[in-house]
Amino acid sequence: MQTTHDTVPPSVDRTAVAPLALVVGGSRGLGLAAARVLARRGYRLFLTSRNAEDLERAADQLRTEGATVEVEACDVRDQAGIEALVELVEETGPIEVLLHVAGVIQVGPLASLSREDFREAIDIMLWGPINTALAISPLMVKRGHGRIGVVTSVGGLIPAPHLLPYSTAKFGATGFARGLRSELAGTGVTVTTVEPGLMRTGSHLNAQFVGDQGAEFAWFSSADNIPLLSMDADRAAAQIVGAVLAGRAVVQPTPLAKVAQRVDALAPNATAFMLGVVTRLLPDAPTSSTVHEKIPGHQAQDRLSPKARAQVDRLTTLGRRAAGRLNQSFRDTGEVTPEPTVLR
Repeated sequence: MQTTHDTVPPSVDRTAVAPLALVVGGSRGLGLAAARVLARRGYRLFLTSRNAEDLERAADQLRTEGATVEVEACDVRDQAGIEALVELVEETGPIEVLLHVAGVIQVGPLASLSREDFREAIDIMLWGPINTALAISPLMVKRGHGRIGVVTSVGGLIPAPHLLPYSTAKFGATGFARGLRSELAGTGVTVTTVEPGLMRTGSHLNAQFVGDQGAEFAWFSSADNIPLLSMDADRAAAQIVGAVLAGRAVVQPTPLAKVAQRVDALAPNATAFMLGVVTRLLPDAPTSSTVHEKIPGHQAQDRLSPKARAQVDRLTTLGRRAAGRLNQSFRDTGEVTPEPTVLR
């Protein structure tokens, strides 16, 4: 394992214990991929998420690769819990890097979504980074150095069809992260806003689907895994970690995210029109009493016909491989599936 720390602040003694990185939402998906990169950069890891079993599996994977890992289950929506977690982590060493990745994906038309869906998304993906950053940044400021990375999304710049709670929360998180960087200017603490597009993390298996769940799963899982539209999670993680450690203001690791933002900046009305067209092409909300029923992707795929399932399986081959590598538990592996809540 590589043990150099080219981006560690100068005040860190390179001969001392390896610097510590806290990854919030580090038990699976992009968070786990980023944790691997940090470990290869020579960081000790402290991972947190809501699900203790996921955390232990992730820690076992990382330890077999030579990483030093500690874990503790915590809910980012719980301010007191986050503050207690930060105190616990600081006992093992000063937190040099905070990377907030925790998130929830709810897919479906507006008519099938509830206020609770919006509340859950905002609590996890906006209040989550607020809670963690406000608990940790004063400690970093006092020490005169630190790196914070907040994973938002291109969906926090341009609203994604049938992902309105997600986009709502991500727009807020983008504003918070960019504003926090300005507030901390000159302190030695930097904040990087991470704005990726689609990545092959296996997240379609744990995303939450409402409305016509099978049809929603079909389009989302396909788009989330096609190589031309999505990016390999390990490549994205390497770019993200590199940008955070370098103290960059913004990183957009996926090419499609960069293109989409530029097109929207040049022609916002045209972008809005095209998003409306795409939305009308997506599945309508059902009229049945189950219109608000929410199920995870590994169950939604069972709502597909055998022919449709076979087609989706072909399109999501890379995503299913990533799911196994990135601890995205789902039934086909024989693993226990956790509650479908968080962690992109």
